Amino acid sequence: MLLKFATGALVAGTAALWLTSDEAHSIEAKPAEAVQAAFDIIETTIVTKGDTAVFTTRVRGEAGKDKPDATGKFEGSSVYAYVWPTSLNSGEIGFEKDQGIVALAVTFHPDFDDAAYGGKNRHIWHPHWVVLAQDKACGGGLKVIDIPEGAKPKVPATWPGVPLLIDSPEYPTTFKGESVDVEIPLSLISGIKGASFDGVTAGLKVNGNLHAPLLCVSNVFKVASGNLSLPGKVIAAD
Repeated sequence: MLLKFATGALVAGTAALWLTSDEAHSIEAKPAEAVQAAFDIIETTIVTKGDTAVFTTRVRGEAGKDKPDATGKFEGSSVYAYVWPTSLNSGEIGFEKDQGIVALAVTFHPDFDDAAYGGKNRHIWHPHWVVLAQDKACGGGLKVIDIPEGAKPKVPATWPGVPLLIDSPEYPTTFKGESVDVEIPLSLISGIKGASFDGVTAGLKVNGNLHAPLLCVSNVFKVASGNLSLPGKVIAAD
């Protein structure tokens, strides 16, 4: 179902080797010299450990080393992201059901804050839940879904108040060498057990005119599976 959202831009230039068993818990990708080392995915996983789900991506270089340049303004600014698209339903993360592709994204954007409750986060890598949909107006073929003016959809308690289907929970996020890890209590995402997932690194851009689509996936650096087929399966760690 999610594959229909993939575009040529999303899969171009990637080369991957992934586990094909239905019980595969990780996706392994061949290194690609054409991809910036900090975003060149070599493995992505989601496992459960006790009462926690751990999202991990390993890259060929140093994870989190490269960040977008500050522009000094919100419109037209850039976002870099390590992303785990999943088979979760948007209703499982606090939005209305069946809204689009649910993904966890660890992002850095130096030109604006979007933390919950008015907090500051432009200076650090931090996690978001985002709900994505196809949009041909975006260079990468996908956008974070906009909330139309005047609409009042169901949103999570940590929604940052921006007109997008985006959440700003404060999950522990760690960068260490080639890896980025996010830990989430299973009590908050019980549906993750047995879910499917993929791994993506990407650049996003805020619309220079601040109109919908407000936040586009503008450049896909790499897709772990090569085709956004979500071949990874969430299982308990050994």
